Amino acid sequence: MAVSVRDVADRAGVSVGTVSNVLNNVDRVKPESVRRVQAAIEELGYVRNDAARQLRAGRSLMVGLVVLDVRNPFFTELARGAEREAARRGLSVVLANSDEDVVQEARHIDLFEQQRVRGILLSPYQEAGPRLRRMRDRGIPAVLVDRRGADDSFSSVSVDDETGGFLAVRHLVDTGRRRLLFVGGPLDMRQIDDRLRGAHRAVVGTDAVLATLSSEASTVEAGRAAGDRIATMPAVDRPDGIFCANDLVALGVLQGLLTHGIRVPDDAALIGFDDIDFAAAAAVPLSSVRQPSRLMGETAMRILLEHSDDPTRAAEHVVFQPELVARDSTRPPLDA
Repeated sequence: MAVSVRDVADRAGVSVGTVSNVLNNVDRVKPESVRRVQAAIEELGYVRNDAARQLRAGRSLMVGLVVLDVRNPFFTELARGAEREAARRGLSVVLANSDEDVVQEARHIDLFEQQRVRGILLSPYQEAGPRLRRMRDRGIPAVLVDRRGADDSFSSVSVDDETGGFLAVRHLVDTGRRRLLFVGGPLDMRQIDDRLRGAHRAVVGTDAVLATLSSEASTVEAGRAAGDRIATMPAVDRPDGIFCANDLVALGVLQGLLTHGIRVPDDAALIGFDDIDFAAAAAVPLSSVRQPSRLMGETAMRILLEHSDDPTRAAEHVVFQPELVARDSTRPPLDA
């Protein structure tokens, strides 16, 4: 049976109010009473029920964070930024993974609502407006991370994905590549669609041609499968420049190409998106489009807590600009 505050009070020979003050306002309690209560807590193994206390107070110490793929280091860094900002307010972040599944995403949102968290940071797979509006009506704010909502009614923190796609493909064109390929998916994900849109814009007015090889996921495994497919193409049809939807896909493509003896960057240049730590450490250091993941997490958490403190606060939209990071994987061909 769980030990209660009443049990602690009886063992210490004090009132329940004194135990409560020791737990929450120790400065109001005489040192001798504090000593007796702490000794009773130790003897009985009492653990305070913060969840119940928070529900009574109406203010949780937890913030929910739902990401698309917890295996992706981009989201790991985003979570670290969110945790850092939350810690400044004495709050904790509970991380949930939707695995790019809209049903799983909805399940996590509903669970966080049931737990009455302080708020939710969400990297959505698709539009989650109705659920988020219902939560907001019940006093739980939400901020979108890594993308902007369809109607701008919720604050968001994102990067300009279209510009990032443009930077990546224009870099391939500038290094002499003309048979270009975009690899990634799902294409119905807003972030990936925006990157592809920017890629198409980058070849306008050039003699380069951009094709698309879609995948069902943005993972290393999906990239490896794409790399194997590219390697089996006739040499005359094989792309000499490849832009991947994220670095995980690019690392998988790199593995596939190298396994089949295709040289990167001499036979095919390769660039990813996110600039995760593994990019620079790849067998061929990977060029990428950097987005400030940790800063995005910190910024999103700051905005969320401002909404928690002031529910009437207007929606805010922060869009960071991406940065091209060129490494060996897009070096100009040796015969250029």
